Amino acid sequence: MNRFYAAALAVALLCLTPLMSMAAPLVAKVDVSTQTMTVIYNGQVAYRWPVSTARNGKITPRGQWNAYWLSKHHRSSIYNNAPMPFAIFYNGDYAIHGTDQISRLGRPASAGCVRLHPEHAALLFKLTQEVGKKNMKVVIDN
Repeated sequence: MNRFYAAALAVALLCLTPLMSMAAPLVAKVDVSTQTMTVIYNGQVAYRWPVSTARNGKITPRGQWNAYWLSKHHRSSIYNNAPMPFAIFYNGDYAIHGTDQISRLGRPASAGCVRLHPEHAALLFKLTQEVGKKNMKVVIDN
């Protein structure tokens, strides 16, 4: 009987895991296949924006992370001091940030980060400050 309950619990957890990833007050869900970000704020879809993820030969890691560092006027230490305004770091050197290459949004163009229109990046940055980094989840899939 104990095995039955253990199996039932395992199945329930597997079914609920996708829902639990959306339980944070602020979720930035990036769909690489459509080059879009859906922002879920307090359980409701608040925004849907075009993004740019990794171009050919580069990768944008898939998975789930919490934001761990915010840098409003960040510059890349890896890519020639490139501006990364309103950077929200979530996985090592990977961040969501604004870009000056607005015309490239909606298609792969980055070195791995998630690029946003600067106005959208500023809004997401502000929301992240409001809810706190530990309450902001980044989900990247497809």
